[in-house]
Amino acid sequence: MPVIKPAPLRKGDVIGIVAPASPPSTLEKITKGAEYLERLGYRVTLGRNVHKVYGYLAGTDEERAADINSMFADRTVKAVIAVRGGYGTPRLLPLLDYRLIRRNPKILVGYSDLTALQLAIFRKTGLVTFSGPMAGVEMWKSIDPFTEEHFWRTVTSSKKQGPVPNPDGRPLLPLVPGTASGRLLGGNLSLITAIHGTPYAPSYRDALLFIEEIEEECYRFDRMMNHLRIARVFEQVRGTVIGELTDVKASDTSKPFLTAEQILTDMFAGVRRPAARGLVYGHVPRKVTMPIGIRATLDSRKGTLSFDEGAVSSGR
Repeated sequence: MPVIKPAPLRKGDVIGIVAPASPPSTLEKITKGAEYLERLGYRVTLGRNVHKVYGYLAGTDEERAADINSMFADRTVKAVIAVRGGYGTPRLLPLLDYRLIRRNPKILVGYSDLTALQLAIFRKTGLVTFSGPMAGVEMWKSIDPFTEEHFWRTVTSSKKQGPVPNPDGRPLLPLVPGTASGRLLGGNLSLITAIHGTPYAPSYRDALLFIEEIEEECYRFDRMMNHLRIARVFEQVRGTVIGELTDVKASDTSKPFLTAEQILTDMFAGVRRPAARGLVYGHVPRKVTMPIGIRATLDSRKGTLSFDEGAVSSGR
């Protein structure tokens, strides 16, 4: 399926805010996230159900899916940003109008649980989406300047970025030496594995896979990585980039355990495709925005990841 790039954001554009997963801890986060976007010169519209709460979900599946479909149907809306992740987007995948989304491509932003939604949209429509900061997480209060600058550059400029600027100039660290180019696909490991093998997972053949994770016991991280290994994903892709593994550790160190680094060494032993770790991306305040679906190049010997094309179109 042909890849579709959304139009770049311009000051004065309308940005929609939706809650496709869990509700925020306080509704203030929605209000202040919207105020942040308005201070930058954008107009904001909230999803009809953005304040709903249904257990650990931000409304029923039907309500959350309806907000996403409505935002893509609204021709005045140029971008859609999630309030937060948490849990819930995999439940929405059968309820989305993918034909509507393909006919009305626009910027979609989020990370963590949004991974399932973004990979499904790429599989069904070819639309480039953005694994980046969210309205009720980073944007509502004191967004990190590095995160802010990289995000807005990525969604407003069609220029090729080239090497991704890891903070402080830190190079990526090689797991498997080599160079490879492919389309960026990935996100949160839990969500990648949750939809793998379903009709909503993209093919990883010839892709550059990127992965991050948070708050997992080492054995569970091991299990998910091994799932991808025995599914031969690490051999299908052109290369793999590991981002932040935030609090991926053993909770009880009095018992035998493997560290995340030991697990990575085991998982990529014998893999013939380039791999690297240390990308500043994931559940951390300072991070790069990863456009899902654009072409990129990994050089694990030099420790670089480069975006080989812009993530938005050249105009409207």
